[in-house]
Amino acid sequence: MRSGFFRHGLMGAALAGLLLGCAALPPQSSPSVPGVARSVPALEKKDGGVFLRKHAACLQQVQGGDVELLFLGDSITEGWAKQPALWQQHYGAWRTANCGVGGDRVEHVLWRLDHGLLAQTRPRVVVLMIGTNNSASQGADYIVAGIQDILATLQAGSPQSRVLLLGVLPRGPRRNADGSMDDGLRRMEVIRAVNARLAQLDDGQRLRYLDIGERFLVEGRIPPELMPDQLHPGTRGYAIWADAMQGLLDEMMAQTR
Repeated sequence: MRSGFFRHGLMGAALAGLLLGCAALPPQSSPSVPGVARSVPALEKKDGGVFLRKHAACLQQVQGGDVELLFLGDSITEGWAKQPALWQQHYGAWRTANCGVGGDRVEHVLWRLDHGLLAQTRPRVVVLMIGTNNSASQGADYIVAGIQDILATLQAGSPQSRVLLLGVLPRGPRRNADGSMDDGLRRMEVIRAVNARLAQLDDGQRLRYLDIGERFLVEGRIPPELMPDQLHPGTRGYAIWADAMQGLLDEMMAQTR
């Protein structure tokens, strides 16, 4: 049986005072999964405080408790901010919040949920895509366990919310910041294993799974017009994402009225 993440309480008291609206909020309790830490290591390395500033901005978005549609994820989700026309076209009918943060892994999303994200809002639907950043150093077991813990935390903190769980998008070879080449093939093996297991979590009701990755591939490769850097969608890529998700999202939103 899956258990969850160990809580280490890294920098808890010091960081809590820096976060808008959550200084007095206790973290959500959660069971644990052996070998996976429920913590955010080296927060201070997240670009000189950007991690905390973006978390505070996310908390501001959800203040008031009227968010209907919440996006959670990493830089791929955060990139919707550069697509305002598409965002308005597909999600403008609802009160939405985008809490995607570049560099986030499953641990970071858990930390955000534990530190105020669910304290003020109970969204009708949460769209979740996370795990590609973990694929550099963790395997499918770790990533799936982390995603399951995110889902359990959402269930505990906002039981009426439905979750649209997206498969991790494909990625191609790309150059790292240090000039080395990213091992895209190995990471895709991990991503495929993760997605195969995530598909089994769909219960047809509160949790729905959708894998749109094949729409980004042509003969097994990612065309640069869809993902210019082989990781982040361009405008055409976000249009593909929105179109592929719209029908199921509309259905889920209608079920929560």
